[in-house]
Amino acid sequence: MSNSKALSEAVLKSGQPAVEKTLLKDFLALIKVGIVNSNAMTTFTGLWLAIHFSGARFLDNIDLIFATLIGSSLIVAGSCSLNNYIDRDIDHLMERTKDRPTVTGKFQPGKVALMSFLLIGIGTAFLFTTTITAAVIGLFGVFSYVVLYTLWSKRQYVSNTIVGSISGAIPPLIGWAAIDANLDLMAWMLFAIVFVWQPPHFYALAMRRAEEYRAAGIPMLPVVKGFKATKKSIYLWIAALLPLPFFLQELGISFLILATTLNVGWIVLGIYLEKLKDDIKWAKLMFVYSLQYLTVLFVAMVIVTLI
Repeated sequence: MSNSKALSEAVLKSGQPAVEKTLLKDFLALIKVGIVNSNAMTTFTGLWLAIHFSGARFLDNIDLIFATLIGSSLIVAGSCSLNNYIDRDIDHLMERTKDRPTVTGKFQPGKVALMSFLLIGIGTAFLFTTTITAAVIGLFGVFSYVVLYTLWSKRQYVSNTIVGSISGAIPPLIGWAAIDANLDLMAWMLFAIVFVWQPPHFYALAMRRAEEYRAAGIPMLPVVKGFKATKKSIYLWIAALLPLPFFLQELGISFLILATTLNVGWIVLGIYLEKLKDDIKWAKLMFVYSLQYLTVLFVAMVIVTLI
């Protein structure tokens, strides 16, 4: 074998894993794997609490648990990739989204749309193996994210974040309904917590990316109303979280104390950070807190039922 031929084969062999790794990275970006994972967490919490409070056994429902987690994750992934397909005409205008595979051309639009509907269809089929209620709620989540948010409100109304919060709060309802189709008050409180959590979370992100949203023509609150009004709205939404843990008294006093501490801590953090006189840094740290807030709160819901 000649040296040049050997070198060519070596290059091809060494390049293949890199290509596969890049393809996987692009696919995960397409389905917004971070959103898929966070929704899986809230779905599982809904599942877990429904099992716990209905007196069912975890291992006896392992098939429903897997079907629910797989089904909900697939419909979220499909909805997110469909969102990327729809927004490919504006994503190139934003630093945060300019490298999405639907923008760079790595994935062809038609194939992205087809894959999105396949993921949603397969995910819905999995949910139908649990309860009809879970599947219907899942489909409503798809409709609210793709139609109500992406196609209707995102580019037209400053309230787009609130509209988008509906779909983001659906996963714990799916999880609960898969075990108990008669949704308990606690299930709706999980929905309420995630719904109310989202505006301050995304408003903080929008403050950091205000100029990008302005360039893309998306009427996010900081773009339309300015930073001062956005910060006021963030405080009001966090304040709206304060009474919600008191509807979850079945989880015990330790959870109530933790949740209240997290809520008050979020407000106190914002007030303390005002000293920085730097709105972008304020928004960044408030955004980071919001991420940790949701994770700690929903993991705690599971842990307190084990103690």
